[in-house]
Amino acid sequence: MNINKTALELCIADMPDPVDIDEVMYRLYLLEKIEAGEADIKAGRTISHEDLADRLARRWSA
Repeated sequence: MNINKTALELCIADMPDPVDIDEVMYRLYLLEKIEAGEADIKAGRTISHEDLADRLARRWSA
C-alpha cells in the first residue's frame, strides 16, 4: 500500500532527533495500517460491533 506523502512528512516531523531506526519502522508500519483502515472505512468494508461479537462467540463455542 502507498502512504500519503504529507502524512509521512508529518510522521517524520513528530519524531525526536536523533531517532532509532526501529522507531521509524514501527511508526511507518502504524501509519500504513491506519491509512489502510481509513480506506476500508471509506469503501464500506466494516462490520458492526454486534456482528463481530456474534462471530467471535460462534468461533469460541466451536
